[in-house]
Amino acid sequence: MKKVLIGAAALIWVIWAAFHLDTREEAEAVKPEKPWMGVWTASQQEPSGEALEGVENRTLRLIIHPHLDGKKVRIRLSNQFGRQPVTFRDIYIGKVEEGAALLPRTNTRVTFGGKETVTIEPGMTAHSDPLRFKVEAGEDLAVSLYVPGESGPVSWHRLAKQRSYISGPGNHAAETEPGAFTQPIQAWYWLTGVDVIPHPRTTGGIVTLGDSITDGAGSTHSTNHRYPDVLSVRLRQEGIRMSVMNAGISGNKIWRDDPVYGPSALNRLERDVLSQPGVTDVILLEGINDIGHTPHDYDAEHIIAGLKRIIDQAHERGLNIYGGTLLPYKGANYYTEEGNATRKKVNEWIRTAGAFDGVFDFERILRDPADPDRLHPAYDSGDHLHPNDAGYRAMAETVNLDRFRPDPPAEIY
Repeated sequence: MKKVLIGAAALIWVIWAAFHLDTREEAEAVKPEKPWMGVWTASQQEPSGEALEGVENRTLRLIIHPHLDGKKVRIRLSNQFGRQPVTFRDIYIGKVEEGAALLPRTNTRVTFGGKETVTIEPGMTAHSDPLRFKVEAGEDLAVSLYVPGESGPVSWHRLAKQRSYISGPGNHAAETEPGAFTQPIQAWYWLTGVDVIPHPRTTGGIVTLGDSITDGAGSTHSTNHRYPDVLSVRLRQEGIRMSVMNAGISGNKIWRDDPVYGPSALNRLERDVLSQPGVTDVILLEGINDIGHTPHDYDAEHIIAGLKRIIDQAHERGLNIYGGTLLPYKGANYYTEEGNATRKKVNEWIRTAGAFDGVFDFERILRDPADPDRLHPAYDSGDHLHPNDAGYRAMAETVNLDRFRPDPPAEIY
């Protein structure tokens, strides 16, 4: 009798376990994946200058500065403007100690589809496998890539305002010591994004879409003093869990593609802004190069029409979009009185039309009260077009953080 009872109990347990395990497996199967959030990005451009030479049997060590914490990471490599397939072997991510030197025991292998090698066709982007790796906002990381064969011209971000490195011949991706990385470079090759799984109370991601002023031209090199960098620090200081992704390209324009200055804001909007992981908000500062670069576009209505298209596409995706007023530029090498009159008309529309979800009046803060068509000398990098570090800080402080503040405020994590 005792054996019968034990057998019956065992049978009941097996039935119970099978049911509950099946239920658990089903629950795991339908459990949604946690969303990725972009914490750093570099908009891709056509090869020009030194990027035309390509890379062969060299290792890149690319230095980046993420804007949000996360405990799981992935990287994005792009061959958007390459002219042939490019193969990367031995890809690593690590924490920077100084220059090209990495902190011991932080350099960690990254795989793609479970493999240590990935080949990317022209026009394509590859996402790495998720990796358990702690990313901390404001802490420099290094992505190391070994390129064994001839790459052909490089898809790149031309003005990084950050020193990265190319090694002498050979595969040095796994090394933490800096000795092999003898050639500094001022651009980001192929690396287009870093994403994390963020804290669950992260409220969104801001993409700053713009030209060289968003890209940080005129700021101190390798110090992360671009206005999006300073904005990210302000958000963290206020306990606002949002990422900032810099989609600036030096020389960029709203309407016109350029072989050096990249695809127009309209033509790159989907790739560089709307498709960024976790994007919820956009800050748009574009138009001064449409006016200044030849052939000049002095038609304010045409520039405004381009801004409207960007606004409409952002709103169609459910994003908030904020407009920045165009900075004064009297004294810059492409300044004209007619161009300045166009700039003022565009700024008046930005301020008064109500097309944006909000306006950040960069011009009002950075202009010289004694000559409002010029940058204030305290904010001028010297070329009368780009702000210096103080100017970029003033721009970031012009951004009203109440636009991004959660209700109730998120606790500091």
